[in-house]
Formats: sequence, C-alpha cells, structure tokens
Amino acid sequence: MNDAAAKLLGAGLAMGLGAIGPGVGLGIMIGKALEAIARQPEVSGDVRTNMFIGIGVTEAVALYAFVVALILIFVA
Repeated sequence: MNDAAAKLLGAGLAMGLGAIGPGVGLGIMIGKALEAIARQPEVSGDVRTNMFIGIGVTEAVALYAFVVALILIFVA
C-alpha cells in the first residue's frame, strides 16, 4: 500500500468512525427529549434549550473527526 492510499484510508476511517458516535448520541438525545416533553409538556422550553446545547456539543465531535480527516489528507 502506498502513502496516498494509506492517507485516504485513514481519513475515511477517521470520518466514518468519528461520525458513528455523534449519530447514535443525537438519536438517543432527541428521542429522550421528545419523551420528556411528552411526559411533562410544561417544561418543554427548558428541555428544548438543553437539547439544543447538547446537539451543539455532540456535533462538535463530528466536526473534530472531519478536521482530523482533512489533516490526514492534506497535511500528513
């Protein structure tokens, strides 16, 4: 395997594995937030606010994986 193929394989693995965690985390988080809102509609504003903060933090992990993939392709 040459260097270019190893870079592309590493970038693909970094992005693929780095996107699995946030995808699962977002699914669980949004599902639980909908359950909480369905059980207690009066606190939907607080639950929604905390959900959006959690979504931002979780998406940051996927963006870090994307940056690592770009570094592997163009810098390494």
